[in-house]
Amino acid sequence: MRKPLSLYHPFLYALRVAQRRVFRHVAWRFSSRRYSLVLKPEESLPFRDIRHTSKLIRNLGDSDLALQHNKVVNLHIATQCIHGVLIRPGEYFSFCRLVGKPTKKRGFMEGMELSFGEARSGIGGGICQLSNLIHWMALHSPLTVVERANHSFDPFPDDSRALPFGSGAAIFYNFIDLVLHNPNDRTFQILCRVGEHQLEGGCGAARNGM
Repeated sequence: MRKPLSLYHPFLYALRVAQRRVFRHVAWRFSSRRYSLVLKPEESLPFRDIRHTSKLIRNLGDSDLALQHNKVVNLHIATQCIHGVLIRPGEYFSFCRLVGKPTKKRGFMEGMELSFGEARSGIGGGICQLSNLIHWMALHSPLTVVERANHSFDPFPDDSRALPFGSGAAIFYNFIDLVLHNPNDRTFQILCRVGEHQLEGGCGAARNGM
């Protein structure tokens, strides 16, 4: 993959990222789009049409296993930001908007992240496993995928892969986002939690046009 010019000059890269983040915040602030919000767990809808799970810890050669255990911590934080979100008719779901910026202050840890064909450590690394799961469920629902970026490479090609590599959804706050739209007359809800060995998710719709 040919790298953009900004990657050869750290200052230009940081400037480009900052610029894109400002543009995104301005778009969130002044856009006519209505974005979904998270409800309390006790307000969850009783219907789940789609379920999916993904393995939390996977083998990647001689990579630092601690990064994957840190990823589980990051997923705990991210799922708490998204679990129970309602996507009402006409609303948009933004992964970055709901999860926010991963920082040490918020409890995020160094996890593995993918960038231009390389696996490296970064604060909040690994939360793309949650965006992958949500994207997969969205593909099997009436929701529309408005924005989604693929990962630069597959770090786990031979470790019990159940889903095709191209079904992933890369996340880099708030430069690269996963955005869904609900063009239907029913409200959809995304549920997610970190289990003992699996990341678990469900997506369902209310009945009777709720």
